[in-house]
Amino acid sequence: MRQTHPSQSPGGRRWLRLIALLVLVLSGAVSGWTWWAEAHSSEERALRTLVQDRLEDWMPEAMSPSRDDWYGLKHLSDATPSSLPRILLVHGLDEPGTIWEALIPALQEQHCDLWELHYPNDQGIDRSTAYLAKLWGQLPDSHPIILIGHSMGGLVIRDFVTAWRHPVGETPRVTGASVAGAILVGTPNHGSDWARLRIWLELREHLIVNEDRQFSLLAALRDGTGAAKIDLRPESDFLNQLNARPWPSDIPIRLIGGVLVDPTPAMTESLATISEQTGSDALEQVVAAWWSTLGEDLGDGVVTVDSLRLPNAPPPILLSASHRGMLKRLLPSDPEPPAVPVILDILKAWQRDRQPDRLSSSSD
Repeated sequence: MRQTHPSQSPGGRRWLRLIALLVLVLSGAVSGWTWWAEAHSSEERALRTLVQDRLEDWMPEAMSPSRDDWYGLKHLSDATPSSLPRILLVHGLDEPGTIWEALIPALQEQHCDLWELHYPNDQGIDRSTAYLAKLWGQLPDSHPIILIGHSMGGLVIRDFVTAWRHPVGETPRVTGASVAGAILVGTPNHGSDWARLRIWLELREHLIVNEDRQFSLLAALRDGTGAAKIDLRPESDFLNQLNARPWPSDIPIRLIGGVLVDPTPAMTESLATISEQTGSDALEQVVAAWWSTLGEDLGDGVVTVDSLRLPNAPPPILLSASHRGMLKRLLPSDPEPPAVPVILDILKAWQRDRQPDRLSSSSD
């Protein structure tokens, strides 16, 4: 007797049609949302912000950053009387907490009074800035503070300085310690198109578990509803407003960026994987050839060199490194990341140039 394959039976064909229809509906919904969001970024941001507001109204305790020990100001080391000023580290978008692993011990060796900010960075950048402003009074005000930011953290720093602590020609919205300088590493001052792919960063952030942060279903929502990726797009409303505000002329600022001259080891491995999984050496060769033509247009792989630059700021210090590779080792045996000694040199130069009265006082 001839056996009928399940997929050839009437019931099997109905299930296949239903699955195919479901796939088409989901694909259409995703495509429709993507098309609408790309054409209506302001409306998308407002919708995401509204969702976050409603979640905070409905579940104030569960959505509060205080429920997660990850968030807040972390005091990492005390300074000696002759040390560098206080330093506050501000991470970037969807950071799992490893970006400062090489810089922190280097700063501790210099006896810095070192602090680190963890904030709900998937919300609108202005909200993250307001969170920093809310915590600013927890920092001692006996010495000014140098702010060091990676990636989007540099935008939080710029927004805080120009809109909250030292707005040019306006009364500060927050008092306490003054800002002595800012170092921005890989900061997309004019946006980054890679923000559209931030879902992979979100997965990295919440699947890397450490003693400070355990995975939970609410962790991603507590971190925000995705408004940050809209703020990071080139010509976003947030960036246009931020770039229209002047940086205070008496606060030094330095920019550090990466340029990928050659693919990183991880990228080289990925290129080899393309060949293995597709069975096409030609595809690997095409991708490698495309890579070699990008130059400074690619920058560090996330932020272009043009996006680093700011008017009235020194030109960026360019390093041969990837976006995270400027500050983080890929392997424990790797050499010191190239941005670490550059940051130390900048801090030492500022320490030499700073007047004694500036070190011992803070402005209102």
